[in-house]
Amino acid sequence: MINQNHPFHLVNPSPWPITTSISIMFIMFSMIYLWKFKSISLLLYIGIILLIWSLFQWWRDVIRESTFQGHHTKKVMMNLKLGMIMLILSEIMFFLSFFWTFFHNSLAPSIELGMIWPPKGINPFNPFSIPLLNTIILLTSGISITWTHNSILLNNFSQSSQSLFFTIIFGIYFIFLQLYEYYMAPFSISDSSFSSIFFMATGFHGFHVMVGTMFLLICLFRHIKNHFSNYHHIGFELAAWYWHFVDVIWLFLFLSMYWWGN
Repeated sequence: MINQNHPFHLVNPSPWPITTSISIMFIMFSMIYLWKFKSISLLLYIGIILLIWSLFQWWRDVIRESTFQGHHTKKVMMNLKLGMIMLILSEIMFFLSFFWTFFHNSLAPSIELGMIWPPKGINPFNPFSIPLLNTIILLTSGISITWTHNSILLNNFSQSSQSLFFTIIFGIYFIFLQLYEYYMAPFSISDSSFSSIFFMATGFHGFHVMVGTMFLLICLFRHIKNHFSNYHHIGFELAAWYWHFVDVIWLFLFLSMYWWGN
């Protein structure tokens, strides 16, 4: 929103961070209700709808401010990059907690775990089947998104579109393979500490892949509408950073929880 009375037409404070926070609070309360009373509250549906609506409106305003209103100056873009760096750092610490728990239990398994890792009765996945295929898919997607960035810098519209489309396909393929892996899993999240850590870490990573795929899909729509140029494509650049973060986290997950943990 633009304040027309201001001589520099500054952007008014956005209401969407407040509505997003309220929606997350609703979802948190509804999850507590679900755990205590074993039933879904109407508050959960309200929170999800409000969250989707707030994010849509928020993303729409940012695109308008950057593409049509010219508010994304060099200083603003620098602040956006710093914000993304802080987000990625917080996500790294989030996944670090999973790795810390995994190695704490695996390097010195307690007597409750039978002093072995993985615990007795847990049959881990073969790391050289679907996990290896997913690793190849994500590494290939990292190459394709780098190809997209270089094509945007060279003003090559067709190659940018093709490579970005391939990256999105890789992301969707990864998600479906992980869902199939979960469906065929020989253990559940409640079987042991190994399975709890495994499903929490890989599940949250899968959620990040979904978010990153949606991020890239929005970038593809914007690219088709000529929102990006070789000197102004901050939206795609931040999406590429996020996607590379997802790639790197998966490499650590594959090496530790699939290969080393096996």
